[in-house]
Amino acid sequence: MTRQQVISVRDLVIEAGPAHAPNRLVDGVSFDIHPGEAVALVGESGSGKSMTVLAAMGLLPRGVRVTGGSVRLGDLDLLTADDRSLRAVRGADLAMVFQDPMMSLNPVMRVYTQMAEMIGLHAGGLTKDEVRSRCLELLESVHMPDPERTLRSYPHELSGGQRQRVMIAMAMAHDPRMLIADEPTTALDVTVQAQVMRVMQEVRERVGSSLVLVTHDLGLVAENADRVLVMYRGKLVEQGTTLEIFRSPREEYTRRLLSAVLALGDGRVAGKAAPLPDTKRSRPVVDVEDVHVHYPIRNSWRSKPEQFRAVDGVTLRLDKGVTIGLVGESGCGKSTLVKTILGIQKPTSGAVYVHGRDVTRLSDRARRPLRRAVQAVFQDPYSSLDPRLTVHEIVAEPLRIDKCYSPARVAEVLDQVGLTTAMARRRPAEFSGGQRQRIGIARALALRPEALILDEPTSALDVSIQAQVLDLLRDLQRELGLAYLFVSHDLAVVRSLADEVAVMRRGRFVEYGPAEQVFGDPQHEYTRMLLDSAPVPDPSRRAVRRADEVAVA
Repeated sequence: MTRQQVISVRDLVIEAGPAHAPNRLVDGVSFDIHPGEAVALVGESGSGKSMTVLAAMGLLPRGVRVTGGSVRLGDLDLLTADDRSLRAVRGADLAMVFQDPMMSLNPVMRVYTQMAEMIGLHAGGLTKDEVRSRCLELLESVHMPDPERTLRSYPHELSGGQRQRVMIAMAMAHDPRMLIADEPTTALDVTVQAQVMRVMQEVRERVGSSLVLVTHDLGLVAENADRVLVMYRGKLVEQGTTLEIFRSPREEYTRRLLSAVLALGDGRVAGKAAPLPDTKRSRPVVDVEDVHVHYPIRNSWRSKPEQFRAVDGVTLRLDKGVTIGLVGESGCGKSTLVKTILGIQKPTSGAVYVHGRDVTRLSDRARRPLRRAVQAVFQDPYSSLDPRLTVHEIVAEPLRIDKCYSPARVAEVLDQVGLTTAMARRRPAEFSGGQRQRIGIARALALRPEALILDEPTSALDVSIQAQVLDLLRDLQRELGLAYLFVSHDLAVVRSLADEVAVMRRGRFVEYGPAEQVFGDPQHEYTRMLLDSAPVPDPSRRAVRRADEVAVA
């Protein structure tokens, strides 16, 4: 070893399943992490990247086991260490930030209680005042807007970005030698994502920690990593400096990963389904006119309720064969607008016309035929698909409800989305994320809709699978003339697919126009901020990006 290492992984093998027929998840992986460096571990779902870091933390799920190799922290082999030694290491030497902070934070405990517990694990003997002071210091170090209020809050009272900052503060409580971040920004909007990554870099650089960033977002890798390790089917297939990997990848798999993400970044994936229709002559599938959705809120039980304007005067027109991209940060009103269009949320005022009829004023029975025209595809197909049903039953369900079930129709839509009839007998758990999303699309197509509401349909997918799903959506639009309302916080994906883009903030459209105009010559300051915050998959631009400050929300 020519340089000192924080962690040294040698010939790591991880397996699952029965001993006589094991499924090898990680196959002979070796690498070192040096002090102060940021290393990205990349690869598609199932590549073994998360299992590798979970093994180092002693957090492998039940049924998964290490069968070979070593993970050394100095003289300590973490794979053979007892529980007491591992507890001493976690937090003090190694710390981890997970993808979903709501799964890591206790929902019934205030933030202060959870932070104080973490601080007390490796710093006994502190007084209450000293613990509270340390909590405030940590929250201030991650730029939490109101540390005092945060300590009094429960996790659900914080935004996604704020919850992730709390997790970073807790992880850095004892100045660990290495911070492991497993998909830390996947569920966050671009501006919040940029803020969280900058906070993480600031904190780790201040204490000299190494960073292992586990991600499938190569834009984040380009902007935050010094070195890249590429995993594929359990093996480490390539490693090098970030510039080397992005400029001259040696392995075909690495080139495929990069070609998918770079195509999204520069618009080369874009291929419009058809010219924009003459809107003066064609009637839109969906016409939203001056929709308002207000909620009463109280600051205290004695105060007079105020009106929270979730949607504040939105108008849009969805024509056949056209894709409208809807972008904006969490809380801007995107989801409320989608629920209103789908008939789940009643507007305070305004109208939603489907084929010229205002569905907000119709009874459920009268609205049912019009509902067929507009269907939805959701972000997480694993949550939106019934795990007890076969694929055939899932796709057939809306047909049965509408009393128009036909096995031939089920087979037809499965074929349209690239699934075979043999797959129809299987259940969602037996499919990959990309295949599950195809099942969700097939279900949405079953009733022959004219418009699809696509709510973050690719945000949980790896870049290559994401590209395949986008290609499928384009093909379906060309074949069927579908209208799409594509809701996403991934601006690169929106740019590759949308004909028009609506930028939403605080319940209003602050910018709405042709995609090329919105992305090429944005008029509103908020749109420019969103575009500036989006990660750029080019490590040579890192210095320029670091010079541009994004306001901390």
